[in-house]
Amino acid sequence: MSAAPVPLHPIDAPGTDERTWAAWPWLTAAPGGPGLLAQAAGVTSAVVVAAHPDDEVLGAGGLISVLAAAGARLLLVAVTDGEASHRGTADPAALTEQRTAETTAALRALGAGTAEVIRLRLPDAGLAGCEERLTAALAPLVAGFELCLAPWDRDMHPDHEAAGRAARRARSGDLYSYPVWMWHWARPADPRVPWDRALRIPLPPAAAAAKRAAISCFASQLGDRGDGLGPVLTAGMTAHFMRATEVLLR
Repeated sequence: MSAAPVPLHPIDAPGTDERTWAAWPWLTAAPGGPGLLAQAAGVTSAVVVAAHPDDEVLGAGGLISVLAAAGARLLLVAVTDGEASHRGTADPAALTEQRTAETTAALRALGAGTAEVIRLRLPDAGLAGCEERLTAALAPLVAGFELCLAPWDRDMHPDHEAAGRAARRARSGDLYSYPVWMWHWARPADPRVPWDRALRIPLPPAAAAAKRAAISCFASQLGDRGDGLGPVLTAGMTAHFMRATEVLLR
């Protein structure tokens, strides 16, 4: 008798397509988002924690653009350089250089080219093993900012979850979490997602356009990686972040 097939991890399994999400009334009717957007226009400082280059743009690029346009001081804490995205690459240093350059270009596309960037250079795909170290590193960096954005600690990506947990422990004030892979593995009204703590943020047209331009900067993630791996960000996955709304979790 053959062994039962091993279930795919939710990130590796076929995901929910954007048409399904777009047909869900919650995305256009949920309360609370406009208030946060109006509040953001008055925020003078914000810190954004990202597990990998591109996480902050996918999850909160539109809001970052709004904050930059309002003149807020912005700090991006890049926890890893994303060097593990291309398994078996012959030149990890070149990939790291490319991914950091993509972040610089994406910030410019968002109108946030003057944002300060601090790179912690912790191991990509290894944050769960150095979470205490990450928490200690984040504590002084996230202090003193009016707004803190970090990965959702239940996103089903180990690095996202570790970065989210560390940011929540390091931050004494309010923290808003941005989901990334959730849009792939979850479905509308999914009970695994705390929708009652979610805020839908409708983006102004200029911010939505800036976010789309910023996403296009990540050529390393949008192109084929070779060896049959395909892109990290498939067209189906990227479609979730082209919409004119963002969702944060409190």
